[in-house]
Amino acid sequence: MQQLFGAALAIGVALAACVAYFWGTNWLLDRFLNSDNVDGDAETRRDRLRDSIRPWLFLLPALLFLSVYLVYPVFETLRLSLLDKTGQNFVGFANYTWALSDGNFQRSILNNAMWLIIVPSLATAFGLVIAVLADKLWWGNIAKSLVFMPMAISFVGASVIWRFVYDYRGEGDVQIGLLNAIVTGFGLPPQAWITIPFWNSVFLMIILVWIQTGFAMVILSAALRGIPEESLEAARIDGASDVRIFFDIMIPQIMGTIVVVWTTITIVVLKVFDIIFAMTNGQWDTEVLANLMFKWMFVNFDYGRGSAIAVVIMLAVLPIMIWNIRRANAEQGTR
Repeated sequence: MQQLFGAALAIGVALAACVAYFWGTNWLLDRFLNSDNVDGDAETRRDRLRDSIRPWLFLLPALLFLSVYLVYPVFETLRLSLLDKTGQNFVGFANYTWALSDGNFQRSILNNAMWLIIVPSLATAFGLVIAVLADKLWWGNIAKSLVFMPMAISFVGASVIWRFVYDYRGEGDVQIGLLNAIVTGFGLPPQAWITIPFWNSVFLMIILVWIQTGFAMVILSAALRGIPEESLEAARIDGASDVRIFFDIMIPQIMGTIVVVWTTITIVVLKVFDIIFAMTNGQWDTEVLANLMFKWMFVNFDYGRGSAIAVVIMLAVLPIMIWNIRRANAEQGTR
């Protein structure tokens, strides 16, 4: 009850502060730039000045929080990446030189590349197929709800669920892991799945695919509903099969949405941390950049090397974001 009261109090104070800020700033603006005692050009200037300032009053809190929690950390991370372990002595690009020659960093790069190839492709493909097939079933909405349900689970929660799926209790013991229960049911020996090199990374990727497929399905399902029914009917009249309609008509018309979904999942993959941390903590050759950054920053307390890895992650995400923004602007310009 104390936690609930504290949360309710925090929400109430925050709402009261927002109302006080917006009401107070508007009152001050109208008071100091009122047009009651002036006329002519002076009145016009004050009206224009008031109209130009008012939007910035609404944007100011967001810009302030954006600067404090996004812009400042970027420059501070860049600064720390050029310093030593304590974050006090300048070492130049020594941290980046270390990263390029470090075996764990190189393994993390390869693992991240594998995640980038497999997860966005599978999640987008599964989401598209489910979106198409669910629209043909009378219980399609129920199926979509079940597929979307993992999106409501945190990455750590999903990892705990899948830890039971991959659980290994030793040969001869009762296997409570679903996968090992199936394997032993066929008379095969159980396996410690998350310790098998290469395949353990694939098993971890399945968790993220399971989560992100629902996101892809919802977005692509909405895009499919926007395809003109006339074009589909014309193709059927011409004798096109469902497979030809899917590949030759549906996919080309929603390609823009497919790319957006793919790039969004790609950005999520580049920042993946929770699943690795909860399942293996980078053991058995499953290390990724975000988990490696966490270890150097918050376990080894090496601010220089941890910040250098964070900068690498940022540089990897940045081109995708820029390309996505430019593509969105280009699409708006053609409308």
